[in-house]
Amino acid sequence: MCIFAGQAYADCDSERVRLIVLGSGGPELGDGRASSGYLLMLDGAARILIDTGSGTALGFERAGARIEDLDAVLFTHLHVDHAADFPAFVKAAYFTSRQRDLPVYGPAGNALMPAVDAWLAALFAAPDGAFHYLHEYLDPQQASDFKLKVQVVDPPQGISAPLRAGAWTLRATRVRHGPIPAIAWRAEAAGCALVFSGDTSNAGRTLDVLARDADLLVAHNAVPQNAGRAALMLHMPPDEIGRIAGSANVRAVLLSHRMRRTLGREPQTLAAIRRHYDGPVAFADDGAMYSLLPAAEGAR
Repeated sequence: MCIFAGQAYADCDSERVRLIVLGSGGPELGDGRASSGYLLMLDGAARILIDTGSGTALGFERAGARIEDLDAVLFTHLHVDHAADFPAFVKAAYFTSRQRDLPVYGPAGNALMPAVDAWLAALFAAPDGAFHYLHEYLDPQQASDFKLKVQVVDPPQGISAPLRAGAWTLRATRVRHGPIPAIAWRAEAAGCALVFSGDTSNAGRTLDVLARDADLLVAHNAVPQNAGRAALMLHMPPDEIGRIAGSANVRAVLLSHRMRRTLGREPQTLAAIRRHYDGPVAFADDGAMYSLLPAAEGAR
């Protein structure tokens, strides 16, 4: 099902681009949702996978997506609710016809969290990886149908140099998620720009620049407007989402990473966003497909 998210800018060929929410929840149980994950489709094929929280592999299957079609996997950060299903995707790829290498992009590390390359080595590298029976997908000396081509994305400031993944152009910026290394992503194809905030407080307002003139901002609604100080070090409240969308001239906003502390507070969330932004806003659900309507004649 296609759900209207808002009008695309005039140069966005919105008939070609679709977003499928594989998981709209967070790390808790009891919300009835898979954890964070998104799939970008182009011309009907699955192309970009953003985060692989628990439950997203099943969502990928239910969407009718094919691992063979993926051009890249992007991680915003490596908390369990954004990364836990990745080994399931790698193992599932064995049973497909995939023959080309799979780029995997993610953040740098620190004392609390490994960089994406070290994390994948801890999962798959022989002899000590947790799933080292799959080591051929990392080891260039081992025969396999394809390799995971891992790259740490750590722009020192501002927005990263563009990365190419099939027809997509990808850019990232560092965002603040408490002490955890994290990045937000911007993906562009067919003239359409979609931005994924990941988990962030947006301290430093780096997301504002990445989101400039985006057709769709996928922002995480993990905390309510009246959240306490500790929660606000990790996540942005609704009025900050609205401020970003308004100041960055975002065309539409999709709220995801919906947790039990925000579920049921949609009217209050929307009211806080409306202080700064009057464009289209939707609340994400698992399995929903989102598209953008073409802009009215004369827009941008």
